Amino acid sequence: MRQLLHLPRQWDGNLWHYRNPGRTHALHRHAELEFNLVTHGFGLYLLANRKYRIHRGDLLWLFPAQEHVLVEQTLDFEMWIGVFKPRAVQRIATDADAKVLRQPDPAGEYCRRLPREGLTRLEELFSEIAGTKERPGLFNAGLNYALLKAWQHFEQATDVPVHDVHPAVERAARLIRDQTTVLGLSELARRAGLSPARLSRLFKQQTGVALVDFRNRQRIERFLQLYGTGQRLTMLNAALEAGFGSYPQFHRVFKRVLGCSPGKYRRRP
Repeated sequence: MRQLLHLPRQWDGNLWHYRNPGRTHALHRHAELEFNLVTHGFGLYLLANRKYRIHRGDLLWLFPAQEHVLVEQTLDFEMWIGVFKPRAVQRIATDADAKVLRQPDPAGEYCRRLPREGLTRLEELFSEIAGTKERPGLFNAGLNYALLKAWQHFEQATDVPVHDVHPAVERAARLIRDQTTVLGLSELARRAGLSPARLSRLFKQQTGVALVDFRNRQRIERFLQLYGTGQRLTMLNAALEAGFGSYPQFHRVFKRVLGCSPGKYRRRP
């Protein structure tokens, strides 16, 4: 089931500049159409059974039925993110060449590299629009224009190479995301249809992230979601609910993944 993002009711979507926050990301999908425009650094996206290495100038569209996760990013990674509510997309994308944006999972590849002038133009446009959020009418008008203008630049851009991901790698990633109980490597590999050694080797080769690291990052993201929901879970209970076997294991993994202790992370400004 696709979840809705938490967006203000008066907005048709949102537009913001993302900088590497020094935290992990979970495999997910949502009902809103999304685009990412990379402005600095390098990132690695796992999108269903495809892998995208995205650099400055790359414009990637993420459709509502597509599970995706940013599995790797450099410290200087930055991008503009735009998300658009389904009803807004239906209303905005009415031109014949833009109707593909109304589909949940269209065929084809939707990552292209913009020329320098196109990237500069969109950066300036997005920055101007993002500064109007206190005026919802103006902001929504800007979002409408941003969506269609980004699509226009995308149509005129050059395709970015895409690499297929082995079905077992995609299956393992989904099992890790969906698991309600902790699966050992042997059981995970069995369900994915490969031997443990083959799955581990292939996962690292195709995603650039070791299987155990990917699983730990998903658990950390789950912990951050649970601990920040206002359910008044203790740090230990949130860690156990996220799939960690003990507090020492959670603390060790948290520090390795995010570079600081859970307590220090919580006290960050």
